[in-house]
Amino acid sequence: MSNKSSAGKKGPITKREAVREKRRQEQKRKRIFIILAAVAAALIIAALLIYPSFRPVGEIITITPIERPMADGRALGDPNAPVKIEIYEDFQCPACKNFSEQIEPQIVDTYVATGEVYYVFRHFPFLDDQAVRKESDQTANASMCAADENRFWDFHDILFANWNGENQGAFSDNRLVAFAESIGLNMESFNQCFDANTHKDVIDADLQSGKDLGVTGTPSVFVNGKLLTPGLVPSFSEISDAVQAQLNQ
Repeated sequence: MSNKSSAGKKGPITKREAVREKRRQEQKRKRIFIILAAVAAALIIAALLIYPSFRPVGEIITITPIERPMADGRALGDPNAPVKIEIYEDFQCPACKNFSEQIEPQIVDTYVATGEVYYVFRHFPFLDDQAVRKESDQTANASMCAADENRFWDFHDILFANWNGENQGAFSDNRLVAFAESIGLNMESFNQCFDANTHKDVIDADLQSGKDLGVTGTPSVFVNGKLLTPGLVPSFSEISDAVQAQLNQ
């Protein structure tokens, strides 16, 4: 008499095995959910990055370039002047817009044009640190490409003329290119420079130097290396007092 082998036969699923199987299925569903969520997030980020490039440029406020004394790249005045003013700015900063339109011209007319002050713009792009679109970084990038044609200050002016808030799309890449075209830059040279982010090292060096000097916000104004009114925007009167103190030494 032969006996049939029980090999290969499965017995009933135990309660423990059922629990394990249920856990495996739950873990599988979680992994699928995580993957789908990551893909969705990546698509959303990609859309946010790409959309501004296809969005219409919109209205651009044009400027009339103005003469500035001894403009050289992002500096003004005599590099051998007895007083040096360095200002750290982010082009997206509303206080920087106000400073550049109201206080800066007084400094230039009163002290730079007379040869007493050498005035230098420093980049401190930080307002886009938590944003998807890097408008602060890209405005710094574009302005330095304009500086290659000694048109930094014209680009500086058209940026502030078209400011409308932080990380709102006013300084999307296609608008920055349109600004360059508006002021008559060589677009072949500008586009090559802008696309390659040619001056990234210079901008990064400015940012790091600002951090090393204790800059935490913009605009931050230094007179012969001394930070004025930390945490506050200095008035023209305060800057003038600091300059006069240096001139009187």
